[in-house]
Amino acid sequence: MRILVVEDDSTLADGIARALRAENFAVDVAGNGEDGGHLGATELYDAAVLDLGLPLRDGISVLRDWRAQGRTLPVLILTARDGWSEKVAGFKAGADDYLTKPFRVEEVVMRLRALVRRAAGHAGSRIVCGPVAFDAQLGLFELDGLPLKLTAFEWRVLSALMLRKEVVIERAQLIERVYEGDADVDSNSIEVIIGRLRRKIGAGMIETVRGRGYRLTAGS
Repeated sequence: MRILVVEDDSTLADGIARALRAENFAVDVAGNGEDGGHLGATELYDAAVLDLGLPLRDGISVLRDWRAQGRTLPVLILTARDGWSEKVAGFKAGADDYLTKPFRVEEVVMRLRALVRRAAGHAGSRIVCGPVAFDAQLGLFELDGLPLKLTAFEWRVLSALMLRKEVVIERAQLIERVYEGDADVDSNSIEVIIGRLRRKIGAGMIETVRGRGYRLTAGS
């Protein structure tokens, strides 16, 4: 999963990014509305954290533009503005959730997990595909009822496949969901990660759909 954080307070942005990376998320950070708006409009993210009081462009106008452009990524607004009118403006612009400062970064992580899960069409937090189970609210995987240990990259790929199980995900989309914007990506990196996952959960669970991408399947 890949998250965009648009926040001009560098200390706060770094703290959110560290907390998300500790939970295996890929994170891109923008410090103003112009950069954040451009990233959200041109890159693939599973969700965005968006401050309202941004330099160059305010968060409401950024969010309105994303929605006008058809960008459907879930957006969690973070702001020091706690008035009801500001919340109404945020939701009218297309926000999915709203959190006022000060807050605990752990709550940001939990709210983002819930937003990503619901955006993928899952009402409940537990997602099962064959012997693999994913607690999307806690970010934990199990294989045959036992904890499954994964690297950060493996977690990102498997969570993307799990949230869209039985659906083909294009290789390019997997790359975008696994790597941060400034990463130097090897041409066969996804194939290497897929190979490691197959050894951990079973080769038949991840299908290669030639010319398209990959699909997680429980099989027949």
